[in-house]
Amino acid sequence: MSGSEALCERLGIQHPIFGFTPSEHVAAAISRAGGLGVLGCVRFNDPADLDAALSFMDENTDGRPYGVDIVMPAKIPVEGTSKDLSALVPQGHKEFVERTLLKLGVPPVAGAAAGDAGVLGWLHSVARSHVDVALGHRIALIANALGSPPVDVIERAHGAGVPVAALAGTAAHARRHVDNGVDIVVAQGYEAGGHTGEIASMVLVPEVVDAVGERVPVLAAGGIGSGRQVLAAHALGASGVWMGSYWLTTAEYQLSESAVQTALVRATSSDTVRSRIYTGKPARLLKNKWTQAWAEPDAPEPLPMPLQNMLVGEAHLRMSKGGDPDVVAMPVGQIVGRMNEVRPVAEVMASLLAEVEEARARLKA
Repeated sequence: MSGSEALCERLGIQHPIFGFTPSEHVAAAISRAGGLGVLGCVRFNDPADLDAALSFMDENTDGRPYGVDIVMPAKIPVEGTSKDLSALVPQGHKEFVERTLLKLGVPPVAGAAAGDAGVLGWLHSVARSHVDVALGHRIALIANALGSPPVDVIERAHGAGVPVAALAGTAAHARRHVDNGVDIVVAQGYEAGGHTGEIASMVLVPEVVDAVGERVPVLAAGGIGSGRQVLAAHALGASGVWMGSYWLTTAEYQLSESAVQTALVRATSSDTVRSRIYTGKPARLLKNKWTQAWAEPDAPEPLPMPLQNMLVGEAHLRMSKGGDPDVVAMPVGQIVGRMNEVRPVAEVMASLLAEVEEARARLKA
């Protein structure tokens, strides 16, 4: 039995394709299509909202497995309520954000949405509440976007029969994750969207496989958006792939206005930038007028996590509602250059699988 087959059998999935997404609708569709939909939890400030999203997953995956992705930084960030933390954001940073939004023509958001405090899921306490909620549902995997979670969290997941995955940007990270008890390592290359390291996937994946592949399955992440790239990941020694950005232009994605998908569909692989302006940690984002404003000489230095996201939380909402494809805040990988149309998840999955077979046939010819 191959590593891919063993991984699929262990998790109860048909295809070794793991789809990370902040949308429960997309995650459920990925699981229904035979992959493992992994719901990103960081956007849920209220545990009750996450509970409702996972209940949706329970009811809309046709009994198939799914996972969750939490965010627990290795270093515990500043804790406190949104009001306490907001007081730590310098006034000059707030003025820069408001001045920039005005310059870019981004209107305010009326009503209760205004004054959004940003995402609190970066806090250990909130992430732990996500674990509490998730373990009350039939999850098949807990992944941590910022490396291995605390050992007690890993032990608690194992006690519930749930394996744990962790993202790694170096072979050293991967070894440390496995030593801590992680069951699956996601080798995420520099091309990936969101938080990412310095090493490209073609170099990173075989390094991680060589470092820990005999102990745990390794998934390849970053720059994967075709069957050729899925097959290449297997050739590098990976047991499967972890895809995030590619699902942002699926028909089921309902978390943002159409302007965001418009911006993604028209972007090329050159239209991303790695910056700390989204969360306070280096993350790859769609390059546009908003990211360019933060690169100007008068722009302040981004704040550490979680203060940066609190600073820009309302700005992200305003840009999303503003309807201008040139002014949006969206983490996305370089694979955005292949995201050229909006399609249903089932169609995307079917295309990936067909392309794998086509690529395999070409290699045999």
